[in-house]
Amino acid sequence: MIEKKLKINKYTLTNRVVVGPMCQYSGLNGNPSNWHYQHLGRLSLSGAGMLILESTAISKEGMITSKDLRLESDNNKKEFKKILKFIRSISNIPIGIQLSHSGRKGSSEVPWIKSNMPLHGKHAWKTYSPSPIAKDNNWPKPIELTVPRINKIKEQFIRSAKIAKDLNFDCLEIHMAHGYLLHQFLSPISNKRKDLYGGDLVGRSKFILEVASLIRKIWPASRILGARITGSDHLKDGINIKDSIYLSKRLEKIGFNYICVSSGGIQTKTNLNNKIKGYNIHLTKKIKKKVKMLVTSCGNLNDINFADNLIKSKKIDFVTIARNFVKNNNYLFQNKKFKRKIKIPNQYLRCIY
Repeated sequence: MIEKKLKINKYTLTNRVVVGPMCQYSGLNGNPSNWHYQHLGRLSLSGAGMLILESTAISKEGMITSKDLRLESDNNKKEFKKILKFIRSISNIPIGIQLSHSGRKGSSEVPWIKSNMPLHGKHAWKTYSPSPIAKDNNWPKPIELTVPRINKIKEQFIRSAKIAKDLNFDCLEIHMAHGYLLHQFLSPISNKRKDLYGGDLVGRSKFILEVASLIRKIWPASRILGARITGSDHLKDGINIKDSIYLSKRLEKIGFNYICVSSGGIQTKTNLNNKIKGYNIHLTKKIKKKVKMLVTSCGNLNDINFADNLIKSKKIDFVTIARNFVKNNNYLFQNKKFKRKIKIPNQYLRCIY
């Protein structure tokens, strides 16, 4: 089943494996660097059904690190146009991009310089969140967002989505998980507001759904629109499965084509056990029973037979895999299920068969 085609709007994915977004922290002023050309070039030839570019900030203050990608300016647009032209010159894989705002997780060090550490000194910038609650003990307290600034961020999401549309991305994924700003609004761990953007689940989901509705209005109906959501915070008073089902139903009503169910990330340490194979599937299958749109998941789903059984048993519709494609970007070629069912570059044929 995993090797079979999947039609989403005007697109037909050649199989049900999608290369998920992977932050590379290698951008230059928000633009793709030479690193991205080789990285995305290899992934575009992996045989997967679709490729989604890494989490890309909607503004400078919305970046995680100073080395993130950003889709904000004419210069960003020009440089993204170049790399898309390059990828499409060597592959016809559908290409998506994930848009995000880091919120209180921004102004961070690049992970291999200092893991899980905020920037200090002149290179640091102010971060924002629904409430002035730090991500962790050693992190600065973010500034509580005012309603006018919330409205400004909505405009930034729209601007970036319009640029993605003009660049002819095939898929747009909105990042609502992993502890970033949209997730921060939904989670009671980080949102203690008393106004219309806080309080109960309806209030806490208001900002997410406003962003989703605005993007749906400008994103072409023929292209693919998805969201990565949090199934659970894995914390006592955090987001639970009922919350994520509510959000999923609302996104479906707005007109999203799929959701990718992830979990954790609202704090540095939670009760998430990411060593378990398919550790988000217990959440995904509950959500899938409540919606009709496509549902995928991520998180230790590298075993093709395991992922295939998930699709056969209708726990997910397709699988999102990221890190394993870096370990071996040709691993689909080597799997029996995909033998002679995916297009291998002519230059590689005598090496594979």
